[in-house]
Amino acid sequence: MRVSAIPSGRRTKWAVLVFWIGLLAVAGIFSGKFDDVVKNEVGTFLPKNAESTQALELAKRFTPDVSSAVVLYERDGGAVTADDQAVAREDARRFAGLAHVTAPVVGPVVAKDGRAIEIVVPIESGGTGETGAGEIEAAVKQMRSVLHSHPGLTTHVTGPAGYAADQADAFSGADKSLLLLTIAIVVVILLFTYRSPVLWIAPLICVGVALVVAQATIYLFARYGDLTVKGDTGFILTVLVFGAGTDYALLLIARYREELRRYEDRHEAMAVALRRAGPAILGSGVTLGLSLLCFLVAELNSTKSVGPALAIGVASALAAMTTLFPALLVVLGRWVFWPVRPAFGSPEPPRRGPWAWIGRVVSRRPRVTWIGTSVVLGVLALGLIGFTADNMRLKDSFTSKPEAVTGEQAMALHFPAGGGDPVQIIGAAGAAGPLRSTAAATPGIADVTTPVVKDGHVYLEGTLTAASNSEAAFATVDRLRDAVHAVPGGQAKVGGGNAVNLDYKRAAEHDRTLLVPLVLVVVGLIIGVLLRALVAPLVLLGTVVLSFGAALGVSALTFKHVFGFAGTDPAIPLWIFVFLIALGVDYNIFLMTRVHEESKAHGTRQGALRGLKATGGVITSAGVVLAGTFTALATLPLVFAAEIGFAVAFGVLLDTFVVRSVLVTALTYDIGRRMWWPSALSREERGSELEENPPHTLAPR
Repeated sequence: MRVSAIPSGRRTKWAVLVFWIGLLAVAGIFSGKFDDVVKNEVGTFLPKNAESTQALELAKRFTPDVSSAVVLYERDGGAVTADDQAVAREDARRFAGLAHVTAPVVGPVVAKDGRAIEIVVPIESGGTGETGAGEIEAAVKQMRSVLHSHPGLTTHVTGPAGYAADQADAFSGADKSLLLLTIAIVVVILLFTYRSPVLWIAPLICVGVALVVAQATIYLFARYGDLTVKGDTGFILTVLVFGAGTDYALLLIARYREELRRYEDRHEAMAVALRRAGPAILGSGVTLGLSLLCFLVAELNSTKSVGPALAIGVASALAAMTTLFPALLVVLGRWVFWPVRPAFGSPEPPRRGPWAWIGRVVSRRPRVTWIGTSVVLGVLALGLIGFTADNMRLKDSFTSKPEAVTGEQAMALHFPAGGGDPVQIIGAAGAAGPLRSTAAATPGIADVTTPVVKDGHVYLEGTLTAASNSEAAFATVDRLRDAVHAVPGGQAKVGGGNAVNLDYKRAAEHDRTLLVPLVLVVVGLIIGVLLRALVAPLVLLGTVVLSFGAALGVSALTFKHVFGFAGTDPAIPLWIFVFLIALGVDYNIFLMTRVHEESKAHGTRQGALRGLKATGGVITSAGVVLAGTFTALATLPLVFAAEIGFAVAFGVLLDTFVVRSVLVTALTYDIGRRMWWPSALSREERGSELEENPPHTLAPR
């Protein structure tokens, strides 16, 4: 029995449904615990060999795993008074008594200009999942409720803990909102595409099941394996499963509807549809899944783990849409297409829409078309000139201005810019004096604390003069590392927030350099196996790389000049690259597998036009769905989500409407049967007389 006959069989379709119902019942138990395995601790993101990771482990001997909240007081219109200082001292006492505030509270400290007061409150954050973030958020909320009751004083809670609390607040309820928005987008597009009040329900149910199964699987790997789940994994997983799963559904529905006109038995029609559309769907899912699995060789632990987690989501969507979805369609019968049901023997609707017109235009001057399109895409890629993704300061990571951001800006007016985020120096106890004097003499270090010695190690903290996570702060960290590493017998490690972000930035750059060519090789091999050719994969890879450059170029300009974003996270270009390359290739696979099929009977050039006409509508719908789901990410109040959402959505639309329909079609038409070299199809004479005719005679009328 063919595999395609299992979900479409008269009896086996019921077995498939029972299997998925049972799987959903079990998965539902674990998917609800997904948030319990989310980890946001710094140590889980960085490579184990990073200096800041090693410093973090050593620092635990001296301090608990804490996140500092920096409390700032400003007197409206002048210098702080003795009464203000008394208020701050009382607040410091109250803060010290809060839950999870275990280390001594530092301050209050009056600024040198006499216009502000600062208190540093260390909050223990050793929990996992939502626990650690919840401890910080609860403590910061209590502190803010106390501070906001002081008349005449402007107060802020900022620093790492303030930012963590504001990020938690930004994400509060966002997962449900994002899911509902994503569902709404998919429903609207499916209603518009099929104009059926019931057909959209089937793919939506199946994608929802796939998401639950994916969340449960990821939970089990994280709970009992070595998989790290970041806080943003759930958001990207939702849009990816819904977007990719709906794409697979659209492709299968289109082919199934064709076969229902040719076969009276809907079971047979589905078996044929699966057999013919299955390779494209499978190739698409495998391409995206393996591209994400390439992240296993990344240096950043966050990237290394998020890739496999999303690959699980893709595998779940692929499994559901090639087994559960066809079984459900066969069970429901032809009426699910109401009011336009594809009756047996009815003629295929004429394809005289925009895709036939594009095919006629391309066939007249294919070489001029693909050269001109490539030039336009190249011009769009010029937006990358001057674009850098090497740093994003915390204050620039929000699309709005929460209290942590305004507090940091106010603090920079009165105190050293890096006061709330010191560097940590841990070394051998015998070198305590030289390490302190060396650190204090390093340019960019404003002050160094008194050494604390324990278990043969010494612990020091240094205050930076530069703002946290700025290029100047990173330069100071490099200078400090060079200086303390040179202290004889010091065995020093430099950590802290700025050191962590510097190591993160460099690891992200390393991962880009490693993973970009690796993903291209993997994608090229899959296309080559699917199309049994060497020329076609190279051509298709070239088109999607050009499309990626154009999409990122436009996005870079949009980020800066339209959205006004101040920076881009170092890991974002890699994510955009993988999504656009893998998802862009999806549409080329959908198109070229149909072109390959049509070329066997009609020749490559006619096959290119027929393939475009046959797949134009469904691929366009799929692209719009995927772009819509990623656009939903832009509604989150964080810059990284907005940047990924916009760039992927724009890139997918560019692939759908320009690259796949115009550039790939023109290249295939111009290259002809050589596109399939070295397979037998490249030497096939069938239809060759059509290829020798002038291009304009090939256009369908």
